[in-house]
Amino acid sequence: MAVGDLQMPVMQPVKGVRIGIAESYIRYQNRRDLVVFELAEGTTTAAVFTQNSFCAAPVLVARENLSHANPRYLVINTGNANASTGTQGLKNCHESCQALADLTHVNANQVLPFSTGVIGEQLPVDRLIAGLPAALDALSENAWTQAAHGIMTTDTLPKGASEILMLNGETYTITGISKGAGMIRPNMATMLGFVATDAPIARDVLQSLLTNAVNQSFNRITIDGDTSTNDSCVLVATGQAGGAPLNSISDERYPDFEAAFNRIFLRLAQLIVRDGEGATKFMTVRVEGGLHTQECCDVAYRVAHSPLIKTAFFASDPNWGRIVCAIGNAGLINLDVSRVQVHLDHVQIVKDGGANPDYTEAEGAAVMAQPEIGIRISLGRGTAVDTVWTCDFSYDYVKINADYRS
Repeated sequence: MAVGDLQMPVMQPVKGVRIGIAESYIRYQNRRDLVVFELAEGTTTAAVFTQNSFCAAPVLVARENLSHANPRYLVINTGNANASTGTQGLKNCHESCQALADLTHVNANQVLPFSTGVIGEQLPVDRLIAGLPAALDALSENAWTQAAHGIMTTDTLPKGASEILMLNGETYTITGISKGAGMIRPNMATMLGFVATDAPIARDVLQSLLTNAVNQSFNRITIDGDTSTNDSCVLVATGQAGGAPLNSISDERYPDFEAAFNRIFLRLAQLIVRDGEGATKFMTVRVEGGLHTQECCDVAYRVAHSPLIKTAFFASDPNWGRIVCAIGNAGLINLDVSRVQVHLDHVQIVKDGGANPDYTEAEGAAVMAQPEIGIRISLGRGTAVDTVWTCDFSYDYVKINADYRS
């Protein structure tokens, strides 16, 4: 089940980006599971990767290749994460990069590999390599929607965002896709994101734009609190639209680009939560009045990760005691609970650290019955504010993950 608006927009093509999709039978028959991105010569690329210590072979190889060359191709497979696969996993990853490089006449370090799926099984690299010619034959600038399907695992729907940015007489396109529904707490789940623009942007500026966008989007979502071994997010700028290059964060155009990328990334991140495994509720946890951002996030994540809270929301049970319990367990030093306020949307359930005398169970139940719910917590000890997005835990979450490898 998915919550709210997950409709794919019109996915505008990005000049300098072509995408091919194929079936390579990585894990299942009759499923598009191999995606190749072709990037125009001169494209700049920025990326962020998982902070999980058991990072997958493709993460290690992509990091290494990105440090040595400007990528010309991205190759993504689903069904197998190629994680915890040792030296053989790295060998398989290098072989897939070399095979694509041989077919396209580039260097192997100009290929960035990405994988998603089951952890701990060797990648069937021969099947992946066999599928590459079909993916290359299918290259098209209008294949973003098909690519969104091609990177799915337990996702129920493809996820995409696209925007036209008019700036100083120039027209730029920003288009991106993401995947993820479980093992999600990107702290750069299994999360992958690929965003492209045809604007001319220097690599260090592009990395700044990506880092800022990710910190306010993918790094503010959680489904189950598990940071995947394979989290990766890539932003490319082909420069094919022309215009003056964006070479500095002090450029007067930088805030406009930043705002546009933030919108795209936030949409892609929230789509992951809306399509969380078994999700029936989309929850916004906003924490205000913190001493600093970190403690706002500590409280927000403590609430968002609590299985007691997540199951109560699934049951539409306004058991607000679970929320204050989570706040109290967030580890804030010298928290004055008498200053804490908690709202469910417009309904105040906790006033000055205790039950709001004007609150009624019927009001709370009415809010909890909604598919989209806001939890607003005021700590009353500072001016910092931050927000995390999450979903509930339903019976289906357990069933999906119990059957994941079948």
